[in-house]
Amino acid sequence: MTKVVIVDQEEKICASVIKHTGAEHRRLANQVMQQALAQASLEFDEIAYVIATGYGRIMVPFADRQITELTCHTRGVFHLNPNVRLAIDIGGQDAKGLKINNGRLLNFVMSDKCAAGTGRYLETTAHTLGLRLEDLDSISLKSSNKVSISSTCTVFAQQEVISRLSEGAPLEDILAGIHDAIASRVARMVERLKVEPDVVLTGGVAKNAAVAKALEEKLGCKILVPQEPLLSGAIGAALLSKEIIQKARERCEPIRRKQRRLDEATFFK
Repeated sequence: MTKVVIVDQEEKICASVIKHTGAEHRRLANQVMQQALAQASLEFDEIAYVIATGYGRIMVPFADRQITELTCHTRGVFHLNPNVRLAIDIGGQDAKGLKINNGRLLNFVMSDKCAAGTGRYLETTAHTLGLRLEDLDSISLKSSNKVSISSTCTVFAQQEVISRLSEGAPLEDILAGIHDAIASRVARMVERLKVEPDVVLTGGVAKNAAVAKALEEKLGCKILVPQEPLLSGAIGAALLSKEIIQKARERCEPIRRKQRRLDEATFFK
């Protein structure tokens, strides 16, 4: 997904846009930015500073600076919940845990070498079963006897799902097993950090209530989910932009901006 957030000097969100990022659209962050500008009734020249973050941050030619998703995510989650001590982000490509204290990132763990425990795992499951991704949690929550899914590999897990179906296992019990497997993998990862409340779950998988419920059971504490869990990193980037401008003005320092061009990304310019 590609997300844009615009904030004003009071840290009020003026615009937020979330769009799917396909193979070709990965180059088109400018179009998402244009939608955010229209939503906020602003011209691009009125934007004081732009920070790009995430895996696609190098594909944003109009950004003044690139900052890692760990830093931006920490800032965004802290803004949404100042009491956060552990943030768990489960996206389409990776899962990560951030240990936070008073807005500072103390430590982190990350799983980005395998699709297991990520949104891609759920997408593949939905495709295998012929279901919509957004329907997985509601079906799963009807389960009374979840099926154990032993494989942590996305490819082999799909074979196991098909095998369980052929054995006559109810669909809701299979899905409950899938969600439990994701929660188990993520819980083992974040337990390397000290788990203490508040625990905030973000990323696209945070919209899956069954995963959130399974994580609560694994970690033994309440899991808090923001109203829009996809935006925490973009919010953090926008707030860091505002802070860079504010500090430069307070110190009477020049604001270092890159030459901007609000067009699609290319490696040949």
